[in-house]
Amino acid sequence: MEIILVSIFVLGYLAITLEHTLKIDKLIPALAMMAILWAIIALNHMPVFEVDTNLKQLVPTHIDEILLHHLGKTAEIIIFLLGAMTIVEIIDYFNGFSTIKSFIKTKSKKALLWIFAILAFILSAIIDNLTATIVLITILQKVIADRNTRLWFAGLIIISANAGGAWSPIGDVTTTMLWIANKVTTVKLITYLFIPSMVCVVVPVFVASLLPAFKGEIEANENEEGEVAHKYGSIMLYLGLAAIVFVPVFKTLTHLPPYVGMMFSLAVVSTFAEIFSATKINITSIDGDSDAASSHSPVHKSLSKIELPSILFFLGILLAVAALESLGMLFGFAETLNTAIPNTDIVIMLLGIGSAVIDNVPLVAASIGMFSESIDNPLWHFIAFSAGTGGSILIIGSAAGVVAMGMEKIDFFWYFKNISWLAFLGFISGSTTFMLLRGFIE
Repeated sequence: MEIILVSIFVLGYLAITLEHTLKIDKLIPALAMMAILWAIIALNHMPVFEVDTNLKQLVPTHIDEILLHHLGKTAEIIIFLLGAMTIVEIIDYFNGFSTIKSFIKTKSKKALLWIFAILAFILSAIIDNLTATIVLITILQKVIADRNTRLWFAGLIIISANAGGAWSPIGDVTTTMLWIANKVTTVKLITYLFIPSMVCVVVPVFVASLLPAFKGEIEANENEEGEVAHKYGSIMLYLGLAAIVFVPVFKTLTHLPPYVGMMFSLAVVSTFAEIFSATKINITSIDGDSDAASSHSPVHKSLSKIELPSILFFLGILLAVAALESLGMLFGFAETLNTAIPNTDIVIMLLGIGSAVIDNVPLVAASIGMFSESIDNPLWHFIAFSAGTGGSILIIGSAAGVVAMGMEKIDFFWYFKNISWLAFLGFISGSTTFMLLRGFIE
């Protein structure tokens, strides 16, 4: 039966990668795959487990409990994502990103590449790699008119954002998992991973800057020539980014999950958006008059622009992987890999490459149960780096890639042909740098 489940996952994954060939939106196979996997588990009364990280073993549980557990974990990510995306759209409603765009004076593609890479590397460490990708691709769409050129920039933004998120405890969900599980501390995480993460960006960006795609200058975006700056644009930009940065502070103070802080930040930003907006309406009203006015509300307008297909795809793919995890298949695979390959560095690098295919969250969860090293052992930092940057190798290997795929309609095979080798080059370079520096830090 496990072979059947794996086959369904592989077929569903194949349908996702062939989205443009099959002319079927990727959310359809993701949702279908998720429902079928859980249905087979339920109908055949297959035993399900959860990973006990303290005992380092699988503990039997009931399907209702484990499904609710995984739904809760997935919902935390999705609600956090919805909040971040809405805040970004509210900033865009007030044309706040023109503030950043106004600082970009150069027309050189090579210079723009380095500017966006540096912004992605820094922003992702502060507001997480997912949100940084959303912000920078939004700016990218306003700066560069030609879509083919934007695709190349978007690919390098994904690599830079994932690398930037790896060295910050709030920069990537898997790094946050290790941080919350008391496997790494903030100071040591930065000490071990800042330089390898920087190498992971500099190498592919430098190589990419030599490619024909980044030669010459960009064309002016004709659609944005007549754009008028909103008088509250700068305020909303700084308020929105500050609200997102406040989320980890809120978590530290209250010890509540990050999505709670994100919802609070969204409420604050939405309040100011309504105050600054020329139209004042009651956004909870459902009568006919408010329906006509709702389109002028910054909150309603921003919510209507959210990429819901990407959200549903995220739901489907995470719960599909959770089905395999609940059967203990991922945990068992990780243990088998660890036994077959005694060299833990190779195992961790393979897990990093695997995170490009299978979601890195359950892989890191299994890794936490595989190893018993103490807090701030270099092994945990290497896991954080590999899981964070390895996902860049395929566009659906990271949340940042999935969102970029939705925002720019990037083809899976285009990314695989043009960007994957650059991401792999950065991953190998960063991993080698980590292993070389590890002895000096210890």
